Amino acid sequence: MYDILRKQELAPSIKLMEIYAPLVAKKAQAGQFIILRLDTDGERIPLTIADFDRDKGTITTIFQEVGFTTKRLGELEAGDRLLDFVGPLGRPTEIEQYGTVVCVGGGVGIAPIYPIARALKQAGNEVIGIIGSRTKNLLILEQEMGQVVDQLIVCTDDGSYGRHGFVTEALEELLKTRTDIARVWGIGPVIMMKNVARTTLPFGVKTIVSMNPIMVDGTGMCGACRVGVGGETKFACVDGPEFDGHLVDWDLAVRRLSFYHDEERRIQQVHQHGGDCQCR
Repeated sequence: MYDILRKQELAPSIKLMEIYAPLVAKKAQAGQFIILRLDTDGERIPLTIADFDRDKGTITTIFQEVGFTTKRLGELEAGDRLLDFVGPLGRPTEIEQYGTVVCVGGGVGIAPIYPIARALKQAGNEVIGIIGSRTKNLLILEQEMGQVVDQLIVCTDDGSYGRHGFVTEALEELLKTRTDIARVWGIGPVIMMKNVARTTLPFGVKTIVSMNPIMVDGTGMCGACRVGVGGETKFACVDGPEFDGHLVDWDLAVRRLSFYHDEERRIQQVHQHGGDCQCR
């Protein structure tokens, strides 16, 4: 069992949890993820690692309550326990001294981009951060990002805070004025990552995205998390989750993410009415 040491609501429906998992924290690196399970009947859900503390033995994860299990997870409090907490999984981010790099985070995608930006800064890079959300009260980790980057650009879709517009618009302006950008990371909703890759393509800047497909075992055996990359089939859990954004088959990724929308809606409706979903 894994103790929840701290819980914080960062924004409506976006929660932070600090979990005691010393063996996972000992080896965690930027770009990796964990899979947790609430109880014996629960589904396995992958969540990115937003931070880790090797001395305290803790992993921090940040999630948005969008489905049945993440809503149940959001109902837990500090002092509650999780049944399973497996990780670190996936390949860590390739951290090198590239020169000037840009880290783009959208929505809850700011959580995984934060440790990547920090590691890139520690490796000697000039790091420019671009973070954004739909509106001001959904923006997370602005202060934390500001502490690890050389320049931070904040965007909101509705203009309620920071720059008015999408993160991709700020990125395009930056690419037009800075010819020394060596690499871009983009993490957020699939459509945002797709547009980040589209934005950087004409400028010839290598762009890394972190794919978040449907995932089951996290070991490469079930094949649920397959992603089309450069004409090949890759598995996000063991080959990723980071891939070259210019090579990802984005249409396939979007289709696969929508496979279980109907079942997810049905389970939530049954749960709201206090019934048994009968899917176990």
